Amino acid sequence: MIQSSSARQTTGPSLAKLAPAVGFISLGCPKALVDSERILTQLQTEGYRIVPSYDGADLVIVNTCGFIDEAKAESLQTIGEALDANGRVLVTGCMGANPTDISDIHPKVLGVTGPQAYEQVMAQVHEHLPYEAPFDFRLDLLPPQGVKLTPRHYAYLKISEGCNHKCSFCIIPSMRGKLVSRPISHVLEEAQRLVSAGVKELLVVSQDTSAYGLDTRYALDMWRGQPLKTQFQSLCQALGQLNAWVRLHYVYPYPHVSDVIPLMADGIILPYLDIPFQHASHRVLKAMRRPAHAENTLESITKWRQVCPELTIRSTFIVGFPGETEADFQELLNYLSAAQIDRAGCFEYSPVAGAAANQLPDAVPAEVKAERYHRFMEHQQRISHARLQRKVGQTLDILLDEQTEAEDGGLLWVGRTKGDAPEIDGQCYVDPEGASDKVSTWQAGDIVQVEIVEADEYDLFSRPASPC
Repeated sequence: MIQSSSARQTTGPSLAKLAPAVGFISLGCPKALVDSERILTQLQTEGYRIVPSYDGADLVIVNTCGFIDEAKAESLQTIGEALDANGRVLVTGCMGANPTDISDIHPKVLGVTGPQAYEQVMAQVHEHLPYEAPFDFRLDLLPPQGVKLTPRHYAYLKISEGCNHKCSFCIIPSMRGKLVSRPISHVLEEAQRLVSAGVKELLVVSQDTSAYGLDTRYALDMWRGQPLKTQFQSLCQALGQLNAWVRLHYVYPYPHVSDVIPLMADGIILPYLDIPFQHASHRVLKAMRRPAHAENTLESITKWRQVCPELTIRSTFIVGFPGETEADFQELLNYLSAAQIDRAGCFEYSPVAGAAANQLPDAVPAEVKAERYHRFMEHQQRISHARLQRKVGQTLDILLDEQTEAEDGGLLWVGRTKGDAPEIDGQCYVDPEGASDKVSTWQAGDIVQVEIVEADEYDLFSRPASPC
């Protein structure tokens, strides 16, 4: 599906006819979504129209994902659909890091660029769809926060590119390069623009968020007339002053992560950590080239929760990695129980072209991987259910996302607690029946208080807190 800008088009009829139209499809993770937003912002800056259909587009751009084989297959399928429906297609993104992977299958694409290749994408647009706007769109049409593909009340804030790790299952460094941190003043200026435009939640993303600034040797920068280090804790502290929810994603469990837990306890940033632990078995972690040992992360989790009992921990894990035994898998299940991970995603291992793990012996059969995946999910569902049950009876702040229709035809509000990120975590459903008239003024993006009355394995169910 083509994703288009949320910014309103205010061009007049004559100008709209003159301006070429670009369709845009964004695939993959939130980091890729930010790349798409930057390209769309530049397109609108230069006066191009963004349209939501193949038919209305003079050219289509596909931002691809190339992390795993399933993502590559989806990207190739999407490129083929765009070629069939439109015929004029540019390809960018992670899969474009190896252009022949695309051109061998789809030789008719107009051009291929890799990830975060904003200038190259625009150069190809200029080549294949030249246009000179009759006036400066930056002053007349473009919102100060740029073009966003998320709802108005939350936005992804990318703080760096690349990664210095060499995990055996991953090819991100070969696609996106080594860690390159953005200057902290640039990050904070973008965050301030977003908040000023109505964003209530900033989702901090990168390949390795807690390594922020390492490549710059924590260079000193200036923000609001004050010196500030390009460093993880300094960034969290400064973002927490912007009057928005600040949620940390893709955090690697370095020792200095403990430094931001007091900020969570004090309500400066959200009590939430997204940490991809990947496994618990020392053998498997070593084969993955992941240096964090399970016993160390368990000790860290215990200390973090002592400082901030409200902390929500989300993670992702891989089952069926080459050489994983039943004992290794059981160790992973035991780890989930001991760590009491609040939210966990699980993936069956699949080879990625170019990854070192492809050379490892003792591949796990597909049926064993599938069986372990289902056992993992069942085990984690019991943990998640028990942890969510502890919230029943509590009064919590939630950020409203949208309204949806209930089974009886009425309307429910759908929101998220401080422990739930959009798209990947659970939701909180609010039944407004019997509440005061104040509920009728609620809008998406409002932060309201609700009383939790029920919970299942993933979601919470609530009513407006009294008085409301």
